[in-house]
Amino acid sequence: MNTTNLTPLYPEIFLLIATSAILLIDMFLSDAKRNITYALTLLTLVVCGALSFVDFNSGTTVYTFHNMFVSDPMSSLLKLFSYLAVGLSLIYSRRYVGDRGMVSGMLGGEYYALALFSLLGQMVMISGNNFLAIYLGLELMSLSLYALVALRREHMVSTEAAMKYFVLGALSSGFLLYGISMLYGATGSLDLLEVAKVTASGTVNKTVLVFGVVFIVAGLAFKLGAAPFHMWAPDVYQGAPTPVTLLVGGAPKLATFAICIRLLVEGLLPLAIDWQQMLTFLAVLSMAIGNITAIVQTNLKRMLAYSTIAQMGFMLLGLLSGVVNGNVFSAANAYSSAMFYAITYVLTTLATFGMILLLARSGFEAENIEDFKGLNQRSPWFAFVMLILMFSLVGIPPAVGFYAKVAVIQSVLATGQVWLAVVSVLFSLIGAFYYLRVVKMMYFDEPADKSSIVVNKDMSFALSVNGLAILVLGLLPGPLMTACANAIVKTLAS
Repeated sequence: MNTTNLTPLYPEIFLLIATSAILLIDMFLSDAKRNITYALTLLTLVVCGALSFVDFNSGTTVYTFHNMFVSDPMSSLLKLFSYLAVGLSLIYSRRYVGDRGMVSGMLGGEYYALALFSLLGQMVMISGNNFLAIYLGLELMSLSLYALVALRREHMVSTEAAMKYFVLGALSSGFLLYGISMLYGATGSLDLLEVAKVTASGTVNKTVLVFGVVFIVAGLAFKLGAAPFHMWAPDVYQGAPTPVTLLVGGAPKLATFAICIRLLVEGLLPLAIDWQQMLTFLAVLSMAIGNITAIVQTNLKRMLAYSTIAQMGFMLLGLLSGVVNGNVFSAANAYSSAMFYAITYVLTTLATFGMILLLARSGFEAENIEDFKGLNQRSPWFAFVMLILMFSLVGIPPAVGFYAKVAVIQSVLATGQVWLAVVSVLFSLIGAFYYLRVVKMMYFDEPADKSSIVVNKDMSFALSVNGLAILVLGLLPGPLMTACANAIVKTLAS
């Protein structure tokens, strides 16, 4: 190990320098030249993507800073999709930020700088190989998101959502830190690999370890938005400006998935029988609360928040299926299925919120489900895109959501938990109601607003490609699934 080897940190170092430079440059730009900040932000993401692609293409695992930071295939792949998620969020929100910036305080470069600082925190989370490194990344991401949610300072609902997010986020961090302190006290190390060795040796107090795992799982469940730690999600999704909702509901899910793998699989695999039982409870409760509560929602952003709760419950099915009676033969398949599910869900939810931003205009937010009435008459193409997205969230072929759900259910069946697979399918059927309700309104109801839809070319292109990608990945899921499987296998092997 070479503690001075900075090669694995090139993407993070470049992002930090570029974000600081963008923030300084923006101070000297007039409102009319704010597009320069937007262009520099996207350019930064492209360069970071190129650096991470080189790491992913090498397929090697490199540790640095006394094993506190790791660059491996899983981290590189998740970072690539995190760049994509943040980039799409910024493209979709460009017009919204421009239209409302003068009255909402969102026009300045702080919106782009905070988005990039949040991304930096996610990258540290994804590559963290030490409890403290992961926690520092988590706090950098969280503090940036707290500020973004409260960015619309004159809006009471946004301020309230930010306060709720901050208070509950602080509680979540407390859970996580308390769990880390108990594991540190039991094992004497903050290094994940060392914690795994000490835990496997059986020389430490099992009760202390289990209590530590309980608090860590609680902290992770909050960041995923899983029930019963979901209380923040509906209010934040609805209260935050839609561009911020995109940033909260997109890339952070990938970073949280990464620390689930780091903490639970790489660090605490000997205690899998304990944390898998907790994840089973969280998964079933999330699917139940998310799908049932979403049925009665009329606000689309709030409905999608409950949808996220249910979708995260589905993703947890893959994480809880890796170890069966101490046997880890099915671990790679289960964890790669969960990773595939997380990536495809993020791509789908980004486009869904992008559709809300597409219909929004100055003075009109397009947040209610009824705002999508008659969309097929106004724009058949974007109605078709929304149709694909809803089908994917339900799990209807040929959208990618179908294959993602099948892959996760297969991993559950491999563990012999047939009842859990049946429960997940039943809750998916319940969830079909509120997704297909949107489709029904688009194609069978008369539009309340018959005005033409005005959309920027970059947003139109990105949203169209995003929607088609959901369809193509459903027809040809092999390459992405193989990439996820290879990344998980090589990461666990290292």
